[in-house]
Amino acid sequence: MQQESWMKKLVSMDEVLGRIMSNDTVVVGMAAAQPQGFLSSLHGIRERVHNVKVISCLLLRDYPFLADVGADTDAPFRMESWYFGNSERELYKKGLVSFIPNNLHNAGREKIQAEPINVFVGTATPPDSHGFMSLSLCLVYEKDMIENADLVVLEINENLPRTFGDTQVHVDDVDLLVQNNAPLLTVPAVQATDVEQRIGENIAQLIDDGATLQIGIGGIPNAIMKFLSGKKHLGIHTEMITDGIVDLVKAGVIDNTQKTLHKGKIVGTFAMGGEALYEFIDENVGVELLRGSYVNDPYVVAQNDHMVSINTSLQVDLTGQVCSESIGYRHYTGTGGQLDMHRGATLSRGGKGIIAMRSSVKNDEISTIVPMLSPGSFVSVPRQDTDYIVTEFGVAHLKGKSVRERALALIAIAHPKFRESLSLEAKKLGVL
Repeated sequence: MQQESWMKKLVSMDEVLGRIMSNDTVVVGMAAAQPQGFLSSLHGIRERVHNVKVISCLLLRDYPFLADVGADTDAPFRMESWYFGNSERELYKKGLVSFIPNNLHNAGREKIQAEPINVFVGTATPPDSHGFMSLSLCLVYEKDMIENADLVVLEINENLPRTFGDTQVHVDDVDLLVQNNAPLLTVPAVQATDVEQRIGENIAQLIDDGATLQIGIGGIPNAIMKFLSGKKHLGIHTEMITDGIVDLVKAGVIDNTQKTLHKGKIVGTFAMGGEALYEFIDENVGVELLRGSYVNDPYVVAQNDHMVSINTSLQVDLTGQVCSESIGYRHYTGTGGQLDMHRGATLSRGGKGIIAMRSSVKNDEISTIVPMLSPGSFVSVPRQDTDYIVTEFGVAHLKGKSVRERALALIAIAHPKFRESLSLEAKKLGVL
């Protein structure tokens, strides 16, 4: 395709903003795929619009329009989010953003069914000679929105890596293109603490050679990666592809040769990390980004034999209820793909669903293992689904166990400071 063909759809940001009308529902790309140019310019229409609903997922930076977000339809902008980043979290404290309960694999489809999507704004690489662009860093709900939104706008960014899988979109399927060669959004690696390293070591002992993994991001996942250096023939089927995966590929630990599904390929639905990660996935046929509706479908996940899902939590009660997204009634993050992957792993032949957590917080003043979840807490993994809970003090395997057995196992891996009080509370509740 000649450059002139796709440049017919190339417009200015002002032209894009001119298409946004009052009462529109606007969905933007997720995480590192968010359209920085559009979001940085959106405040420019605040004087002429009202009740423009902006739906986001894990914003990675602040934008001027956030100052004009309101709670009612008279405000220029309203906001909803599938998963809170720092920006959404601050708005939530002020009552200015509403969370959309979801499991990641159904997030996009359920929103499309719930209301018309007037505008989708995402990001993509420049078109190749055949007119195909790559959606690059995220495919959680982006492709579904492109197929269903009334108006589809993509920011063309030549800095984006070209990725494979289901990321290809032809210029004929897009309404408007706008050039914005913004620096890529990166997330610095978090150094694991001593406690997190002990958790990582405990989890690594549960992972056998040839397992297929889903691992998130943060101190505990980074610690796990360190202790996997002696493993062999690991595979990856994950929602998020991270820096640690690159290190294990280079070390020969991850080769994907034993995977049941997509053998030989790293499979994910979005990538987020540093420059080394983006360089690794660029033009790499060994990495496939596929739709969140596929990658995170528990029945797809379960097709990987020896699937191991590793996620983190904020609190667990003595019956095994897991809360990973709120601190009491105060919403903090989101369900994301935790329950999707956890359920898929426990359905897998030889699979394991692992929830990792520090045994205490606030300098050992608060136990994360509690008799009952804090009032208002949201249950991320129901107790009937919970498999393994891991702290720095050990492993509690809960699947198939009675409430009494679960309580004893969880008390055994709680911080020693709280074990006696947990036992007393468990007796009061009739658990022990």
